[in-house]
Amino acid sequence: MDDSQPAGTASGKVARLASFFRARWRGETALNQLFWRDMLLAGTAINIASSALALVLLGLKLPLWLVLTVHFLPVPYNIFLALAVWRTAEKTGGAKASLMMLGSALWLIATVIG
Repeated sequence: MDDSQPAGTASGKVARLASFFRARWRGETALNQLFWRDMLLAGTAINIASSALALVLLGLKLPLWLVLTVHFLPVPYNIFLALAVWRTAEKTGGAKASLMMLGSALWLIATVIG
């Protein structure tokens, strides 16, 4: 990031977020970090938080469309993470990368169904 966009500004935050997604999509992030930290740890935490909030909204008897929207809101991010793992694993190659591809597919199925 260049110095013309200080980290605390809105444009600096947008640039960092764009850089986060770009690095993962291009396979510039280490496969271990992408799989274990980004997908399994952070992605699962986001899914749990979204599901918990959806249950709270359901308990408050809010409209079902709102509850379902909140519950399924992380799905595009989940798809992005799974595809990023696949793209990075294809670049990396090897048995470990193949297992991570399988793990990301199973994780995606579990997060969408669960």
